[in-house]
Amino acid sequence: MVSSKVKYEFGGPLGAAAIMVGLPLLFTLFYFACNDKTGCPAPSLLSPSLLTWERLRSEIPWPEEGVWGFASIEVAGWLVAYYMFSMVLFAALPAQAVLGTKLRESGRPLEYRFNAFSSTMVHLIICAMGTYFQGANFVVWTFITDNYLQLLTCSIILSWLISLYVYLCSFGVKLQKENLRELAIGGQTGNVVYDFYIGRELNPRFTLPLIGEIDLKSFLAMRPGLTGWLLLDLAFIAKQYRTHGFVSNSILLTTAAQSYYILEGQYFEDGLLRMMDITTDGLGFMLTFGDIVLVPFLYSTQCRYLAVHPVQLSYACVVGLCAIFAIGLYIFRASNAQKLRFRTEPEHPSVIDLSYIHTKRGTKLLTGGWWGMSRHMNYLGDWMQGWPFSVPTAMAGYLLLPTSAAGPADPEAIQTLDGRWVVQGAAKGWGMIFTYCYVVWFATLLIHRERRDDAACSEKYGDDWERYKKIVRWRIMPGIY
Repeated sequence: MVSSKVKYEFGGPLGAAAIMVGLPLLFTLFYFACNDKTGCPAPSLLSPSLLTWERLRSEIPWPEEGVWGFASIEVAGWLVAYYMFSMVLFAALPAQAVLGTKLRESGRPLEYRFNAFSSTMVHLIICAMGTYFQGANFVVWTFITDNYLQLLTCSIILSWLISLYVYLCSFGVKLQKENLRELAIGGQTGNVVYDFYIGRELNPRFTLPLIGEIDLKSFLAMRPGLTGWLLLDLAFIAKQYRTHGFVSNSILLTTAAQSYYILEGQYFEDGLLRMMDITTDGLGFMLTFGDIVLVPFLYSTQCRYLAVHPVQLSYACVVGLCAIFAIGLYIFRASNAQKLRFRTEPEHPSVIDLSYIHTKRGTKLLTGGWWGMSRHMNYLGDWMQGWPFSVPTAMAGYLLLPTSAAGPADPEAIQTLDGRWVVQGAAKGWGMIFTYCYVVWFATLLIHRERRDDAACSEKYGDDWERYKKIVRWRIMPGIY
């Protein structure tokens, strides 16, 4: 049944359709436009008036087979094997059993098994052993970098297939109290395109022989995409070594910051249960594409760039970026911990004196501590953690010149082991479109999520929420936004 209270987001059906078509094309464009063949961006893109398809095609790693070379059966097989291995680890490794939020229809919670951290550790141990014996030429590292386009395309196709599967299965949901399957409120608009995008079923699950039941949404959110992001970063470190014979401090810093971000998130995997993704949104194309395509392939762009154009950071820059990351991490963790303690242990000395307002629903809205500074201080901390992901690429942009080119004329030119020259030249700064995309994207994501949360809280608390907003004026960044 279509709810009269449901309102379209993301521009409605047209916006959803544009995102579903546009994002896969954009990610593919990113791969070609910032490449290891001629430059980042490709030289022709720096002179739009002279741009032709023939010239551009010669400057990008366009497959010899044409569009049929965008994917392959072999790569698809190995990608499926990677997912199956993740599922085996999910079933075989010890796990923390946690109850989620009570469901709307049944009033009962779902049970979750969390062991994403130990699962990733198994992946890393296997890769460490392979690297010990084969070095930078470890087969996993070379397979990832040699088949990046095919992995991207197969992941896009997989996101469509999973989205179609959960959409069709959602029509089997029975709204009965004894049944723990439910539809998401926002996914019942009746518009096929929009519901496919936003997700109809709240927490779709399926059962595999020998593995058992898997909650698909939490599995995709915390496992193949996040672990894949880390493996991509490590593959690009190996590529930098194969290309230049050394590893720069910038790619090490970026990978270290991203690795901590990934592993800490997986270690505190149960925090996922308090996120809108789990409690409110259905599983559709939006979350599926975001989890298994956007996260690993967009978020590893910086290391993909640095693998070809290594940047050596000053000691002061390294210290400064580490400080920004640490401060962001502290704000993120401390603010989340404070809210959780206020909810679960209101008499604890650290929160007992914090100000709050009573709502007509009988709940309390925290207006003191971190949550008196802004309504989402945790978002600010989360965003700050992302700056060391992009800033190590500096004024990004490079051109790859053949061996015969006069590279040494540029004092900052770097010669690769195969004799080519990496120079910035006219490309300097233009590569930031790719390497700083994460910071801009994540800020946009957090702002949009805050707006969605504000609308949900306004509906939930009514006048109390308006009273709360008069006390806590700032949305995310105190004094600015």
